[in-house]
Amino acid sequence: MTTKIHVVFYSSHGHIFKMAEAIAAGAREVADVEVTVLQVPELVPDAALEKSGAKAARAMFSHIPVVKPEQLAEADAIIFGTPTRFGNMCAQMRNFLDQTGGLWAKGALIGKVGSVFTSSATQHGGQESTILSFHTTLLHQGFIIVGVPYSETRQMTIAEMTGGSPYGASTITGGDGSRQPSENELAIAQFQGKHVTTITKHLKLGALHKIAS
Repeated sequence: MTTKIHVVFYSSHGHIFKMAEAIAAGAREVADVEVTVLQVPELVPDAALEKSGAKAARAMFSHIPVVKPEQLAEADAIIFGTPTRFGNMCAQMRNFLDQTGGLWAKGALIGKVGSVFTSSATQHGGQESTILSFHTTLLHQGFIIVGVPYSETRQMTIAEMTGGSPYGASTITGGDGSRQPSENELAIAQFQGKHVTTITKHLKLGALHKIAS
């Protein structure tokens, strides 16, 4: 039985996209898994994207399909990626999640596994509050939340500036966005993808075993 993992993200300058790729790579390390990477719709006008430099940066992931709310119900686990906006998820992700009321009404996401990763411009730019506040929406939808346990010891390093916490993988972009995800941050993201997928697969197999017995 195939376990289906969706990685759903928003990225403006590519940092979250690169983290999403690492998340997906980790998920694909688990056998009998189907991983789908999707992006939420853009809300910012082209002129504003052009001015900020985001339009050119977004070309690197223009091939990634845009997700529709109903696609969330197809997955066994969804790993969400969003940049931090003043300690919260970005407007694009919030807008997308606000369209999932129909799924909530049907209980379509209850029992699915959810996890979150993020980025911020500065080292203490609200990464943890972004992930934790994201969890509120997941709990309303009935998700089982999975983070990054301390068995992933890379999050404990003090040898370098790095993102990553028990709440989820993260990266620091720098004030001008020039800093790219580090090897350590990408490794934590890859761990998160594999960890979430492994737990999801065990939950799914356990449920099938219970039904069969």
